[in-house]
Amino acid sequence: MAEKPHISLVHFKRDAYIIVESPQIAERFFIIREGKVRISKVTQVIQEEGGDILVPGDFFGVIAAMSGHRHIETAQAMTDVVLISIQKSQFDGLAQYNTPVVMKIILYFSRRMRYLDKALAQRRMKQSAPVEEEDGSVLFNLGEFYNTHKGYTSAYYAYHQYSIYYPEGAYVEQAKERMETIKPYSKLSTFQFDKTELTRTYAKDTLLFAEGEPGDELFILQSGSVKITKIVNNEEVLLAVLKSGDIFGEMALLESKARSANAIAYEDCTVLTVNWENFQNIAKTQPQMITHLTQLLAERLWVIYKQLANTCITNPVARLCDALLTTLEKNRVSMQWNTTYTFDFGPKELAAMAGISRSEITVVLRKFMQENASLKIVDDKFYTSNTADIVKQNTIYQNIQRRKAGA
Repeated sequence: MAEKPHISLVHFKRDAYIIVESPQIAERFFIIREGKVRISKVTQVIQEEGGDILVPGDFFGVIAAMSGHRHIETAQAMTDVVLISIQKSQFDGLAQYNTPVVMKIILYFSRRMRYLDKALAQRRMKQSAPVEEEDGSVLFNLGEFYNTHKGYTSAYYAYHQYSIYYPEGAYVEQAKERMETIKPYSKLSTFQFDKTELTRTYAKDTLLFAEGEPGDELFILQSGSVKITKIVNNEEVLLAVLKSGDIFGEMALLESKARSANAIAYEDCTVLTVNWENFQNIAKTQPQMITHLTQLLAERLWVIYKQLANTCITNPVARLCDALLTTLEKNRVSMQWNTTYTFDFGPKELAAMAGISRSEITVVLRKFMQENASLKIVDDKFYTSNTADIVKQNTIYQNIQRRKAGA
């Protein structure tokens, strides 16, 4: 049983800074009990959903604290304020003894993730924010994409789910015709569509769920690995590779909305599924799992804030360097002098992360490698002989951009 958290109240006078965006690693977050707090960022890349003024009941600093990263925002008291200070180490107890507060944080994280995900797609991929179609056309179009690219197993899954969830859809006859055509080439079994089993095993390259598909459960990866992807501008973009112990698919469960991305078995994998009823029970009886979910969501939000800030960098070479630095920070790699590191991606993936088009990547990458002598490409993956060089070069790029902005 988790220890009941000790409530610590802290007071700040009007205009006082409570937390400051800095390299300091966050260890606690705050819930406002009295007064008002203003949130700001050095690089204000997107308007805060709901505004930047927080009132009693709101919380701040939780993304950095629960992800174990540096602060991504500055909080300043607009009035005299009284705050509840929560240490990261107390979160298990908070989850067990004050479940409504933790559920509020998790639901906020989920809504925030959708909001920022749309904003990132709009900025980086130079397209309008995705529209959540009620007719399931996103799901049908996914089938079309995989069919065109000979991914028949994934295509069959998307067409099948479209015809099941949207039997009156505009493309249902086309979906059924395509299913008959590609069925001999699909490796799916009827098990892939069986949602009654709590523990499921998926073969490599099969879809666990598809973007646009209604969802009512989250997944806990027991073994193997899963990749999260999204189709953008007719290309499959890799968002994440998940390992054993990771939780995913939670946004559809928490908000009862369609899946916002695809989950594909990167290798043979086994997952445990959790529906809403089980989730509520877990929240009360297994606070460690709820803490783990909160940490995962906080990590994703921290990364997506960094990705949004990346879109504000005007120099494409600097965007590549910033994307590498974010990866080092995310993976908590030492950035001491002469520390070596091999990234788990190459030029194509880095270009997608930094929003570099195919037409310009060759020129941009050549210049990037020339300006970063410690970087090499080995077996189609980036390797650095000195992680400190990436930090140093990133600072140089930042200073150049600031000078240009002030000119």
